[in-house]
Amino acid sequence: MIKVSVMYPNKPGVRFDHEYYRTKHLPLIKRRMGAALKYYTIDKGLADKEGRPLSPYVVMCHLMCDSVEEYQSSFGPHAHEIREDIPNFTDGTSIHQISEVVVENSAKVETAGLQRSPIDRGSSLHRSDQVIR
Repeated sequence: MIKVSVMYPNKPGVRFDHEYYRTKHLPLIKRRMGAALKYYTIDKGLADKEGRPLSPYVVMCHLMCDSVEEYQSSFGPHAHEIREDIPNFTDGTSIHQISEVVVENSAKVETAGLQRSPIDRGSSLHRSDQVIR
């Protein structure tokens, strides 16, 4: 699984309409990408009591897809339309990153680790877990 992260830096005076982003822009992306977009998340940066940013980003969006190829083939044909919608919610410029998802749900992984099968006589290190000294 891969994650495409779109991050909008939290700069002084940046305009960002969170409501539009949440209710219009991301649903537009979901409709255009279809089943290739497994799900998405939106992270809204926090501010202190005086409204000063506590986060380097005003918002981050994460698009989850099975592969880079699926992302590119589903997003690419609609990229122009999606980019044309950006001025409706911000005057900022985004930063993008594509990552491989190594752990998707750590709570699920930790729970699974507690349930040992009858033939499991204890834990042992995997070769990738070995520490080089």
